[in-house]
Amino acid sequence: MKQPKLYRTYSDFLNEHFAFRVQKLPIDAGFTCPNRDGTKGVGGCIYCNNQSFNTSYCNSALSLTEQLERGMRFFSGKYEGMKFLAYFQSHTGTHASLERLKALYAEAVAVDDVVGIVIATRPDCVSNELLGYLREFQQRCFVMLEYGVETLNDSTLRIINRCHDAATSVSAIKLTHEYGIPQCAHLILGLPGESQHDMLHTVDVISSLPVDVVKFHQLQVVKGTALEKMLNSGQIADFRCFTLDEYLALCGAVVKRLSPKIAIERFVSESPADILISPKWGIKPDKFKSMLEKYLIQHHISQQNS
Repeated sequence: MKQPKLYRTYSDFLNEHFAFRVQKLPIDAGFTCPNRDGTKGVGGCIYCNNQSFNTSYCNSALSLTEQLERGMRFFSGKYEGMKFLAYFQSHTGTHASLERLKALYAEAVAVDDVVGIVIATRPDCVSNELLGYLREFQQRCFVMLEYGVETLNDSTLRIINRCHDAATSVSAIKLTHEYGIPQCAHLILGLPGESQHDMLHTVDVISSLPVDVVKFHQLQVVKGTALEKMLNSGQIADFRCFTLDEYLALCGAVVKRLSPKIAIERFVSESPADILISPKWGIKPDKFKSMLEKYLIQHHISQQNS
């Protein structure tokens, strides 16, 4: 018996743009962030440690070309005819002069079998000039922006030292849509001070916006972050990470609320065990996805009945 369609997947989205299989390859172009370098603040977001998601070949000491070639070798043989998207993942992928950005993006797509770029950035780090250039760049290859929205609760944004407000995220999403550039919104579930009502409010607003894809993940407390220090000092009271069962139920509520037009790229992230403090679920993303789909079926939940 064919399993019912529970939600729109990232593969569904990619299949609309490519006639072949594609894989994102994270690269580190040596960017920083405006809430780290003093442009808007210092210290970065309280939960951020880039070591929690960098791959072995994602290293700013290497050229973009070498990082991409190493990444391709890592995935070689997995699927015949696979192509790749250069994923500017580390820090803020638009936080530089336009001339530098042009050179970096051009270098990435000059590598054989790279068919596009995905740029992780912040909603306060785009401009009409940049978006105009990216619209032109789309004539050469696929282009997508991935915005770190995290939450649309202004009080939470202040707690996490994000250094922009919710209105900035909404404006950037609308402006990007005007330029015809596909976009993803990255959201974190379980930020300090947020109730389930707050999290689902963010989902509701995102559902009303021209977003193509969302990425969710659970808040993780990672070593070497401001969040770890704040929790140890008692600066953030009444905080705890989700249990696995709690997070499954929350993701079920998210799927039910999210617009069926929006694809879901992921629900969880997995930091390296040696730096992860909490939550230690010991579960791979694919296993969580299977558990969630079983939960959705049991509870008759899908995007289609939202």
